[in-house]
Amino acid sequence: MRTQSAVLFDVDGTLVDSNYLHVHAWRRAFADLNIEVESWRIHRAIGMDGSKLVDLLSDGAPDAVCRQLKDLHSQYYLGSSELLSPLPGSRDLLERIASLGIPVVLATSAPEDELAMLRRVLDCDDLVTAVTSSADVDVAKPHPDIIEIALERIGAVAQRAVLVGDAVWDMQAAVRAGVACIGVLSGGVSRGELESAGAATVFDNAANLLNSIDDTPIATLTTR
Repeated sequence: MRTQSAVLFDVDGTLVDSNYLHVHAWRRAFADLNIEVESWRIHRAIGMDGSKLVDLLSDGAPDAVCRQLKDLHSQYYLGSSELLSPLPGSRDLLERIASLGIPVVLATSAPEDELAMLRRVLDCDDLVTAVTSSADVDVAKPHPDIIEIALERIGAVAQRAVLVGDAVWDMQAAVRAGVACIGVLSGGVSRGELESAGAATVFDNAANLLNSIDDTPIATLTTR
């Protein structure tokens, strides 16, 4: 019997156009507490574990301040939900993978309220086999925990899985978990950085990946 395979997807910046809304929400949160952080520095940290992001960008602010920053970010981000939209080709890509008999997993560490909003925007629950969230891990990417939990949830092994993500943190987490990874540029990170972090190949977005799916590690999941 063939070992269970899976394609794991980050969501923010990979399937949903949300990264720059996160940047704006964080920018407002830091400004509210009179902490000066340039927007480009925030963007560079998007996709990183939230607590690590706050600690890094606040230069080690006290725990109470960090909690307040995270609460403000969530408030501002959730308030911008009407600006969220699926990235080009997201549903078509998930449909193609599901049609191949490969389970689709949303391997994200987004908080439950943000994840619920993203799933409404994506409107692809009918194609998804399993989902993770921040409730499943203590530390998010680049630690591999969320990927390992996603694999365990559907009984897959790292050697038969591929992760699709938009951030260096996604690539680093996949490499640490022993999972092949594909990068997309839709989160605003350069091709070179994604490749240096471990991406086997990089595409503009989900639509571009779908058009070349037979030339990616995803294709091997149907043959091994």
